[in-house]
Amino acid sequence: MSRSSTSKTKASPKFKLYVITDRRLAAARGGLVSTCAVVLRAAREAGFAHHVAIQLREKDLPAREMLGLALELRRVCAELDGLLLVNDRLDVALAAGADGVHLPADSFSVPQARALIGAHRLIGVSTHRVEEAVAAAKAGADFAVFGPVFTPLSKGAYAPPAGVKTLRAACRAATIPIYALGGITRSRVAALAGSGAAGVGVIGAIMGAPIPEEAAVEILRELAH
Repeated sequence: MSRSSTSKTKASPKFKLYVITDRRLAAARGGLVSTCAVVLRAAREAGFAHHVAIQLREKDLPAREMLGLALELRRVCAELDGLLLVNDRLDVALAAGADGVHLPADSFSVPQARALIGAHRLIGVSTHRVEEAVAAAKAGADFAVFGPVFTPLSKGAYAPPAGVKTLRAACRAATIPIYALGGITRSRVAALAGSGAAGVGVIGAIMGAPIPEEAAVEILRELAH
């Protein structure tokens, strides 16, 4: 059964895999929407329904194109048991009926975003230090992404890799789910065991994979161990 963002009950951030979009990487694999669709379908068929969330992060797109993509992805997510969050653009998230928004460090504050999108949508926050993860929780975020844990695959590192030890400290200190981001691959998921992370955020490991759906299922299986 698909979930509706118009429900008064907030979607719970219990997904394990947070797929962050990169339409340039996905172009070689049939395009962004089709890549997300095959990932979600494969996850559901492998027994991981509701374990995947998509973050639409095409920051350079104008509003009309961003909304068009968001509407297509919202339809796909509703059909295939995924959540859709929109990076930064609260207007696009609301217009598309997305499940939530993801706030970069230079975006709205969590209280400002909550006042605009309401209580029933998710708010995720990007964090890079333990104290930022704690602050996100105190501000009312539903979850935080923490990284880079390893050197990123798809873009230059914006900070030195924090490592698993610092990720573990963030998970222990914050009172919300924390997702590890940066350089995440199937083989590196095992290194996160015992860290307390709720799951992982990925860009290149799926968007740039030769067969994105296989890569997603492999990561989900590792996370289930």
